[in-house]
Amino acid sequence: MSLPVPSSDALAASHALQHLIAADIESNAGAISFARYMELALYAPGLGYYSGGSAKLGKDGDFTTAPELSPLFGAALAQVAAAIIAQSAPNLLEFGAGTGKLAFDILTELSAAGVKVERYYIVELSGELRGRQQEKLRDFPQVQWLDALPESFDGVVFGNEVLDAMPVHLVTKHPDGWQELQVTLRDGRFDYLEAPAGAELQAQIERQIPEHEYLPVGYVTELHGVACGFMATLARMLAAGRANAAFLFDYGFPAREYYFDQRVTGTLMCHYRHHAHPDPFYYPGLQDITAHVDFTAMALAAQDAGAEVLGYLNQSGFLLGAGIGELLLRTDPEDAKVYLPQAKAMQKLVSPAEMGELFKVLAVGKAVELPAAIVAQDRTHRL
Repeated sequence: MSLPVPSSDALAASHALQHLIAADIESNAGAISFARYMELALYAPGLGYYSGGSAKLGKDGDFTTAPELSPLFGAALAQVAAAIIAQSAPNLLEFGAGTGKLAFDILTELSAAGVKVERYYIVELSGELRGRQQEKLRDFPQVQWLDALPESFDGVVFGNEVLDAMPVHLVTKHPDGWQELQVTLRDGRFDYLEAPAGAELQAQIERQIPEHEYLPVGYVTELHGVACGFMATLARMLAAGRANAAFLFDYGFPAREYYFDQRVTGTLMCHYRHHAHPDPFYYPGLQDITAHVDFTAMALAAQDAGAEVLGYLNQSGFLLGAGIGELLLRTDPEDAKVYLPQAKAMQKLVSPAEMGELFKVLAVGKAVELPAAIVAQDRTHRL
């Protein structure tokens, strides 16, 4: 692959992580699940992609997220937050807050609108990103960092591109059933090893993959057990509260679109210095590893754990329903130097050819109603 060459320090960190993963493989009879490999590659203390010190977002990182594109994204989310706060409590909670840009834009917009926020909690696993958030949000004393979810919560929860970075298991279809793709070492390099899928993975296949028995031999896909567990934990927190809503933004599909019979290689993708490629074994710790989200599985996990599925729609419908078009018009179109970059960013956020259709929003919660303009765009029936 023609990818940028890492620095010597970055290579040293990656080699250290490779030795750690290799030792884990050796201590587990020569193979680990891909989910375990992905967990170590992303979250191993001090060495994993999210727990290490390299920049992740923006021009110096590996990818750009919606909040980094335009403050209009956060301003639009603030409109929805205000509507939920009016029915609930003046608290917000964000998972994986990146550079802190989304929190900054939401808090700035709510403050300008006169909406009081008592607490803005952030749950962040990356020490590097937590440091950037603390600098970005130093003027907002209501921001507080948490290491784990509270037992109950009233207010609004946001998670932008959180689910796609949770470890997944890989499985492949054989003539006589499903096999798990594990990770082993061959000639000093990481490689896949096929092994019988255990009872837990078989149960996930039967629950999550519609008509799995009809998929072609050789089909490879992901199972989202970790993300389902996260959704169940989130749902229990919401169910224990009085009134709340959580909004999860990510790229993905409902199950019947996710496990399309022609998507034979799955959705696993890696991101390194704004290059996308499919090799998860390339310089572990220096690249992001993601999979598209199975939103049907996420909705079922939340529902089974006691939360209500409030809505499911594409990002375009959500942002337009939240009034992003009206927010853009706060900038005078005659001021082309300011207006045109914002209009271009909004187009990227809502266009079906850009992020508008690929990115979806799943809303779960308890005892609140979404704004009517968002309900009008609901696609829950497609889950």
